[in-house]
Amino acid sequence: MTSPGPRRRPDPATMLSLGLLALLALLLLWPLLSGGPAPSPYLVGGLLLARLGLQLWRARSDERLRRPSSWALDLILIGLLFYAASGQPG
Repeated sequence: MTSPGPRRRPDPATMLSLGLLALLALLLLWPLLSGGPAPSPYLVGGLLLARLGLQLWRARSDERLRRPSSWALDLILIGLLFYAASGQPG
């Protein structure tokens, strides 16, 4: 058997996108694990918007990353998050 070739490192935009996802996961899991307060919905929505912008930017250079239905779903979820956050006192 032959060994597989050297693995390519992900580009910086991909690593940044994964970093944003990891940060979101930590922000959302921390209150469940520690019993602390939930993060601001505006912070979560802002990070999701930043990640969506990064996805759109990455799709400009790689046609395989163009998924308009996924972007629409992301926008709907972000909109719902902001709508729910605007109804909260505070």
